[in-house]
Amino acid sequence: CIYPIFNMIGLSLYEWDMISPFKKFVGLQNFVKLAADKQFFQTLLNTVIYVACTVGFGVGFGLILAVFLAKKTRLNGLLQSVAFSPYIVSLASIALLWMWLMNNDFGFLNALLAVFGIPAIDWLGSPKFALMSLIIINVWKSVGYNALILVSALQGIPPHLYEAARLDRANTWRTFSRITFPMISPTVFFLALVDVIAAFKVFETIQIITQGGPQNSTNTLVFSLYEYGFQFYKVGYAAAIGVVLFLHCAAVYDTLHLRCCQNVVHYQ
Repeated sequence: CIYPIFNMIGLSLYEWDMISPFKKFVGLQNFVKLAADKQFFQTLLNTVIYVACTVGFGVGFGLILAVFLAKKTRLNGLLQSVAFSPYIVSLASIALLWMWLMNNDFGFLNALLAVFGIPAIDWLGSPKFALMSLIIINVWKSVGYNALILVSALQGIPPHLYEAARLDRANTWRTFSRITFPMISPTVFFLALVDVIAAFKVFETIQIITQGGPQNSTNTLVFSLYEYGFQFYKVGYAAAIGVVLFLHCAAVYDTLHLRCCQNVVHYQ
């Protein structure tokens, strides 16, 4: 995995169209162009919002769902299977399903809003709602997987810890903050990391549903990299975007890892 990273960094210093056998060395010119590109900063902001919301809501709702499904009953076993099923469906199928649900003319969501007298929303055609719609799709897909993993973590907590908390008359929040969360924090870190990686590399849903539009409102770093590299044949510029993406992924990983370690030390 080291060679592709250094190769990408090397390509970012060149201007190349993938057709010519020769590459033109331009130094940091591609990064200078990025710094002056307003559309790139909009793409970067879209990516940050998308990652933050999908990871936050995906792990948060997954934890809430896991708390309700942690008890070992037949009904909960069935509900766990139902919640997990979206995760095993391909992104292409999910994209087509949600394109129908969010259709502006005959979509189920707008039909549901009409029942309550709420005006129809252009979920995928409006710059105000398009990115939010993609976030909803991704959270819906990931929350079941997160819940299932967290259920396993919750069921692995030793019961005597909760018995000691009851003897000390600890309330629900204190029990959760002092026992439950510290015990499952490594699992939460793992899920957050997995969701961050998935959110940063999102491509299929954008390619099928919005193609980065409308008005660049759903464009992300990976999709922009694909456009410049394989549609506009600006490989050096695309590699520069890849370097920015790599740095953001590394920064998020270090932040999550540091935060997880601090939590573990604090609660110990």
